[in-house]
Amino acid sequence: MSASHSQRLPTLLLGALGVVFGDIGTSPLYAFKEAFAQPHGLPLTPDKVFPVLSMMFWAITLIVSIKYVLVILRFDNRGEGGVLALLSNVLSLVRDRPRLTWFVSVLGIFAASLFYGDAVITPAISVLSAVEGITVAAPSLETYIVPIALVILVGLFMLQRSGTASVGALFGPVMVVWFLTLAILGIVSIFQTPEIVAAVDPRYALMFFVEHPGWSFIALSAVFLTLTGAEALYADLGHFGRKPIMIAWTLLVFPALVLNYLGQGAL
Repeated sequence: MSASHSQRLPTLLLGALGVVFGDIGTSPLYAFKEAFAQPHGLPLTPDKVFPVLSMMFWAITLIVSIKYVLVILRFDNRGEGGVLALLSNVLSLVRDRPRLTWFVSVLGIFAASLFYGDAVITPAISVLSAVEGITVAAPSLETYIVPIALVILVGLFMLQRSGTASVGALFGPVMVVWFLTLAILGIVSIFQTPEIVAAVDPRYALMFFVEHPGWSFIALSAVFLTLTGAEALYADLGHFGRKPIMIAWTLLVFPALVLNYLGQGAL
């Protein structure tokens, strides 16, 4: 790495934290809670908590750490990432096979549609979940949750007009504090109930699937929420580059998320 790139790395790391990981970083606000939300969630008992945590841990590890960070980030298109960049790469490999080209194009359109759907619903879920925390301290403010969320969303989208660099510079330090807070809160709970660490054993998840396939299907709907925003690691590849995203995920984001989910289970 050249000296100029080495000097830019801290800036790119901070920007990536502010832009790339904002979505998946807010998943702890609602993902674990939704697995046990009544009337359709699982009963909140230890024999259900351990399998759900096991599923969440291995979903994040396999899909984000291995699939995205170790594999997908390598398949850039002239430094750019995202569904369309991946589609362009694949089409270049199958251009001489018309039927396969058509099939790959349909898959690309379908993937882009899923991305748009996620981009529409996720900001609302994340912001609403965060604002709902107000009612814990002041239940009388419940009627103001939606208006406050709308103001925040409008403000965020107006800020985005100033560009990725501005957003990253503003939210980067905020996200550092956020992930450190997630990690610390998780560690505190884990120390109080250390046996929760056993939930990283994949056998909890596997046996739960075998013995309770119905409950497992319900749990997967919550496990999926832990992965919302993972696509941003690849979609924002062109803004920050592969190395800053990998370093930020490995050294801060992934440990903070795991510690916090385990801490929620311990609590």
